[in-house]
Amino acid sequence: MARIELRNVSKVWDNVVALEPTNLSVADGEFVAVLGPSGCGKSTTLFILAGIYAPSKGEVLFDDQVVNDVEPRDRNIGIVFQSYALYPHMNIRDNIRFPLKFKKTEKEEAMRLVEESAKLVHIEEFLDRKPSQLSGGQQQRVALARALVKEPQLLLLDEPLSNLDATLRMSMRSEIKTLQQRLKITTILVTHDQLEAITMADRIICMSRGKIEQIGSPKDLYENPSSLFVASFIGAPPINLLEGVASQEKLNLNKGSIILNHAHQGKLTLGIRPENIKITKDIQGIKSRVGLVEPMGRETLYVLETTIGELRALVPESAPQWGQGEDIFCQFEKESCLFFDTETEKLVSNLRLVAIE
Repeated sequence: MARIELRNVSKVWDNVVALEPTNLSVADGEFVAVLGPSGCGKSTTLFILAGIYAPSKGEVLFDDQVVNDVEPRDRNIGIVFQSYALYPHMNIRDNIRFPLKFKKTEKEEAMRLVEESAKLVHIEEFLDRKPSQLSGGQQQRVALARALVKEPQLLLLDEPLSNLDATLRMSMRSEIKTLQQRLKITTILVTHDQLEAITMADRIICMSRGKIEQIGSPKDLYENPSSLFVASFIGAPPINLLEGVASQEKLNLNKGSIILNHAHQGKLTLGIRPENIKITKDIQGIKSRVGLVEPMGRETLYVLETTIGELRALVPESAPQWGQGEDIFCQFEKESCLFFDTETEKLVSNLRLVAIE
């Protein structure tokens, strides 16, 4: 295990900035997810940690030792790639054993380690097969066993589950998390899948356009996003965002308005998550019309046409109570409303909803 640190690390390709100066620390034994869309810099960060890319500036430290000039094979890391990257001409035993050749591990010890790694991920009965004889999930386990066989101090997971079907992804998420907790190995997961990040990681590093937007627990990023990007990227169904103009204690939205607890001038964006909107026949709410009904199993998603704009409301019901075209009212959970400066896209933390007119 290792404590990992990036100090002012950046990466520039010609004139393209792939990673802005970044400071980051990962505790010994921690499971961290680097989350963001394509092109945000998350894979660049992983490749710098692995030694595949050299940083343009800054220092990479493992246990307070700078490793910028240390070759990838000498960093004692394990990597699991999205494509598995198994050797098709080798059987599973030899695929798992392959990293040990660089450590010049004696054959008897290498075979013991291969057996142990295979048992960890439940593939011991497949050691004599070729990769083509295994399913996608089994191949993923082989890739994981190969990463673990040399007992690395850091485990890097690069979109490891994206090639699996939904059911298998769910089971593999649980298995990897359980294995990480058992081995207490420092682990960094790179993913664009918010569900993977939220369910697996102790902390999430949310990235956008080559820089870190926010770092925190899954709960922190979901309930207290620091920017419009974090609020909109995390959450399914996505957060409702309504743009308006504030004057004093009033925020004007479309044909309606909201009373705020503090005076504010300028453009604001209101954020409210679908599950924090309640549908009712109570005329004290926002007058709405049901535009679309989407049953989702245990929940129903309603698209509502309201005086302040279109809203999505997620209701915990398996059978829809309201039909398309029906006139109803909706209410907001006041403490769950978020307000962002539309220009800077940053959270305005002191604003609260008082009432809706």
